[in-house]
Amino acid sequence: MIKRYIPTRESVKQSRVLRWLGPRIHDPLLWHINRNSVARGVAIGAFFGFMVPVAQIPAAAVAALAFRANLWIAAIATLVSNPFTYGPIYFFAYRLGSAILPPAASTSAVVDDDHATAMLQWLVDALHWLTGIGRPLVLGMFLMAVTAAIIGYFSVLGLWRLNVVLKRRRQRNQRLAVRRSDGTP
Repeated sequence: MIKRYIPTRESVKQSRVLRWLGPRIHDPLLWHINRNSVARGVAIGAFFGFMVPVAQIPAAAVAALAFRANLWIAAIATLVSNPFTYGPIYFFAYRLGSAILPPAASTSAVVDDDHATAMLQWLVDALHWLTGIGRPLVLGMFLMAVTAAIIGYFSVLGLWRLNVVLKRRRQRNQRLAVRRSDGTP
């Protein structure tokens, strides 16, 4: 089903846009759908989907080139995070990171009555607030990205194996049904 939308190797070789990548882009594992390249693609896409808030698809594509994963699957798997899921992902990542990190010590500075000093103090307080959120958020995002990559990788391998086992069982049952209908033991 997915194979319809994946470009052929010949169309990739003739593309002027991808020519600068040289022979690396012609690696068959980047384009074929098999168990290992798809599992690596899902793991890479899930990692960059959770970890990198911008340019997820190009980052996943570069990693897919380096790890010889399916390029399209890696790009599609980054869509685990999208405008509808950013809020819950970042909220959960912050909660996860702040549960692991020790609480930050609060620092408060003396504020003068001068307007310029008050504005500067506001900027310092805002920067302190952002850095207080940043550490737990980045740690939580990293943990979620690694966990999603591991779960995605092994889930694809397991589901692929389950599909093969069910297909073989179905074929075996069909062969047995044909033998029984023929009257052969």
